[in-house]
Amino acid sequence: RLPLAVKDMGSCEIYPQTVAHNPNGRFVVVCGDGEYIIYTAMALRNKSFGSAQEFVWGSDSSVYATRESTSSVKIFKNFKEQKAFKPEFGAEGIYGGFLLGTRSVSGLAFYDWESTELIRRIEITPKNVYWSENGELCCITTDESFFVLKYNPEAVEKAQGNREEIGEDGIEEAFDVVGEIDETVKTGVWVGDCFIYTNSVNRLNYYVGGEIVTIAHLDRMMYLLGYIPKDNRLYLGDKELNIVSFSLLVSVLEYQTAVMRRDFETADKILPMISKEHRSRVAHFLEKQGFKSQALAVTCDPEHKFELAIQLGDLKTCYQIAKEAESEQKWKQLAELAISKCEFGLAQECLHQASDFGGLLLLASSAGNAQMVAKLGDTAQKAGQNNVAFVSHFVLGRLEECLEVLINTGRLPEAAFFARTYLPSQVSRVVELWREHLAKVNKKAANSLAEPQEYENLFPDWKNALKTEAYLKPQRQRAIPADKFPRVPPNHERVPVDEMQQAEEQGSFTFVRGPGDDDDDDAGDDFEQAPDTTEQSVRAPSPLPQKKETAPPDPAPSKTEMDDIEKELELDLENMNIDNVDTSDLPSADQDINLDEEDLLED
Repeated sequence: RLPLAVKDMGSCEIYPQTVAHNPNGRFVVVCGDGEYIIYTAMALRNKSFGSAQEFVWGSDSSVYATRESTSSVKIFKNFKEQKAFKPEFGAEGIYGGFLLGTRSVSGLAFYDWESTELIRRIEITPKNVYWSENGELCCITTDESFFVLKYNPEAVEKAQGNREEIGEDGIEEAFDVVGEIDETVKTGVWVGDCFIYTNSVNRLNYYVGGEIVTIAHLDRMMYLLGYIPKDNRLYLGDKELNIVSFSLLVSVLEYQTAVMRRDFETADKILPMISKEHRSRVAHFLEKQGFKSQALAVTCDPEHKFELAIQLGDLKTCYQIAKEAESEQKWKQLAELAISKCEFGLAQECLHQASDFGGLLLLASSAGNAQMVAKLGDTAQKAGQNNVAFVSHFVLGRLEECLEVLINTGRLPEAAFFARTYLPSQVSRVVELWREHLAKVNKKAANSLAEPQEYENLFPDWKNALKTEAYLKPQRQRAIPADKFPRVPPNHERVPVDEMQQAEEQGSFTFVRGPGDDDDDDAGDDFEQAPDTTEQSVRAPSPLPQKKETAPPDPAPSKTEMDDIEKELELDLENMNIDNVDTSDLPSADQDINLDEEDLLED
């Protein structure tokens, strides 16, 4: 708020309803009671007067117009009447500026000051019309919104040379719509290509290039008085004659104006005059206008700079900012950008920095980099990323490591089934661990677990499974080049047991039993694969016909023996008393046993 002294300049002969200075500020006009009086601004001496319902100044300081009635408008120059005309659509109000505007029931009409020819009629009901100093931009305000139009003098001049292009509503190409904003303008003023205004909710904003910037929130209704560039200050007043000023850098406004005119040479000269704290605002303005590379060079905000660099694909700038910020999110964003630009080395480094094991697994497996997958598996296991570690080991055929991941994470049921499927020789060890763990909860359930050393009859083809494990182990340890993929049969089409038996018949695989092992215990068997002097085919062999057992069959039981067995079984069933079963070791109904698969699979 400015402490200003109030000076009495004199009295006015009429009751003024409007007060307006001409563009150069030398004269001021008061209008009211159907009359107008023009005074000198400094001494308040009477310069001219006349009858008028409304008075407006033109863009030329010596030109003005008056409206005496709804059908009569007069134009003056140097205080002398130049022309008088009757607007075709009537004149309920007039507006000054680069073109003379008249308001009627049919809309807003613009006329040329010199010829009074119709330039353009727009179907709109305006409250006010504001023109920029150079006459290129025009703001038309209504009760609910305001429109920014661009005036095209070249199109007007061309159309005036060819009268056929002028229609009933004037020259259609005279104006282009720049923007429409749903805000109610109370007062406004142009500074360059920036329209500064106060709205209905007492905010002081300015509009430039489609962007609205809030300068201040006002605590009461205030009226724009003007802008003084040398002070970088915007001045407003209220009804109590209180004057308030706000800082608004002319360098920022000039820079934005130069950008709107695509005059980047001038904009580059103005940029050094803009302080760093205002650079971010300018950068956001440039980004909104589509000049992202210029915005990247201007902004001082690291976050904004990183976003712009990502949008522009500037890997170098992104890398520098991510390295300084040490943010996982930034490393992930940069990794995605690097992958999209096929910079896989940089992507790998970014994913490592972000500890994105899933992304690294995707990158390594897609590239067919076995060493990277192996390193990732070990690193992920140390970092506790068990899912990634398991998958990394599995795709490399490192089944022993997969089994250890399951055991170390307490997934013993899964480990037992995994061993039964891929590593039969480890089943007994895993089942024993499972028993020990389960016995802490339910000893009877733990004792019910069967393993092949004790109950081989419950595991069909157990010996063949052990042989097949030994047969497949060298294949697992040998990495197949990716270009061999078309000739490698899918796993679901292979029958490993048949392959093992065929290799055994051909002599390329030998099952060697360890010393001291009897026929009933194969857990400690050693296996060897005979050296293969010929290159093995990667195609699955055709299944072999089942060979008949040479061992003599057991003698079949006689009919009498079978009848005796059935009688004994029926007698046992009749004497069975279910009520006497001891259920003390079993959990009661109200006890919870958590067998949730999600918990078992939890890292």
